[in-house]
Amino acid sequence: MFDSMRRDAPWNIDGPLLWGYFFINQTPEPLRKAGEQLEAIGYRVVDISERSDAAASARWRLHVEKIETHTVESLHVRNQELYALASKMGLNSYDGMDVGPAP
Repeated sequence: MFDSMRRDAPWNIDGPLLWGYFFINQTPEPLRKAGEQLEAIGYRVVDISERSDAAASARWRLHVEKIETHTVESLHVRNQELYALASKMGLNSYDGMDVGPAP
């Protein structure tokens, strides 16, 4: 991913970027609680929304974001932390991330 971003992205991937992280669950309330925990450690809740294309077992999505600088290794660590948070909070899953230029 980092190699393709270095090649194709029109922004500096070695500096601060806006990283979005996603969690899914069958009901919204656990996602609200996860959002509160993530806000307490510096993430911004973008939204909790119902997914119209989702299976009944994972209808809701939490989107949070944070401006961060990552390396391959630090992003791996962040993903592991978010998988652990999803598991600890009983969410269906941590559903990955996206990235774009920081505002």
